[in-house]
Amino acid sequence: MRIVLVEGESDAVAVRTLAARLDMPVPRVLPVGGSKGARRAAQKLDGQELLGLVDAAERRDFERALRTVFVCDPDLEVEFIRVLGPVGVESVIAGQGELESFRRLQAQPYQRDQPVERQLVRFFGGRSGNKVRYARLLAQAVPLDAIPAPLADLLERLSAPLPTGEV
Repeated sequence: MRIVLVEGESDAVAVRTLAARLDMPVPRVLPVGGSKGARRAAQKLDGQELLGLVDAAERRDFERALRTVFVCDPDLEVEFIRVLGPVGVESVIAGQGELESFRRLQAQPYQRDQPVERQLVRFFGGRSGNKVRYARLLAQAVPLDAIPAPLADLLERLSAPLPTGEV
């Protein structure tokens, strides 16, 4: 059985959402509570085919514990922002009735001079539950022919047949 280890719930939601949109069986995805949890989770799941999805800054923690790791550069949110573009992401935010809230964040003294991509990442992490909610929304909004590379590669691997003798 293949199991995907991810840092947090937002990563898990994105993988599950995209798999469902692609009409794939929804994979078993386990958030490990941050990159340091990868080794502990891998030890508990010994004997399974483990794959990992991780942010670039934490890749070494996953690579020490897993053979196959897919890396978001620099993180999941920026991967989606890169594909959808800031205007596309703002459209998703507007669809949630939160564009004015994002504009207020942009007007804050520290945020004014930041690139819009960094402002968007800050917005997603600014409220409890926002990262998970927007991971789902962005995964629903991304065109299926433009899924960010690390996610597309992971999903392709998940759809490949298991090696002989594995269940």
